[in-house]
Amino acid sequence: MIRASSLVIAGVVVIFIGIIMIFTGTALQSTSSKDETVKTGGVILIGPIPIIFGTDKSFTIIAVVLGIILMIVSYFLFYRPFT
Repeated sequence: MIRASSLVIAGVVVIFIGIIMIFTGTALQSTSSKDETVKTGGVILIGPIPIIFGTDKSFTIIAVVLGIILMIVSYFLFYRPFT
């Protein structure tokens, strides 16, 4: 059985890694040349339903695959079979 304290520690670590990634990405973006175009894509999950966006076709396809993977993971995490 997973203890609640280990889940809290895992959550804090994931948040800390996310903050570090944001600062690193911002620093790398500010030091790069200004002539490059920025391509983005992302997934917002509202419940089990993904909202997918992107500025480039390849990033949008990656976001679709990521949304499907996240939907499958959330299904297995929250599915409780009837006993």
